[in-house]
Amino acid sequence: MDNLNQYMGTMDSKWKEAFVQLKEVVDENIPVGFEPAIQYGMPSYVVPLCLYPAEYHAKKDIPLPLISLAAQKRHIALYHMGLYADPALLEWFEKGYAEHAAHALNMGKSCIRFTKPDQIPYPLIGELVSKMSVEEWIALYENSVKG
Repeated sequence: MDNLNQYMGTMDSKWKEAFVQLKEVVDENIPVGFEPAIQYGMPSYVVPLCLYPAEYHAKKDIPLPLISLAAQKRHIALYHMGLYADPALLEWFEKGYAEHAAHALNMGKSCIRFTKPDQIPYPLIGELVSKMSVEEWIALYENSVKG
């Protein structure tokens, strides 16, 4: 994917190794049906329009995202929209993070921020990524986010 190479080319070198490893974990664990894309300038995993043509926020030709990755100035971010939409998933993740990480969770509504690239809990992230199928995400989006 040329856009991914462009994205990686602009990334601060201190984040590259961890970012690549994080993306590999997502690639290895994302359920069948999601597809990689560059969305809003970030590597993302989306529901293809052929599976969910209603589009994201009713914007033409924008597929429904589940996960996005970003290397920011001060952190690597993993955006998981399911954490925002599913309180049980969020609770599971917060508990798991406390068990897997030596430092406090740094998180917004759907954004997990990693400021220490050598302390990313990759196994936990892999498990998080695997927990929501395309069908489950569409149903959750329709019932709680879009609703």
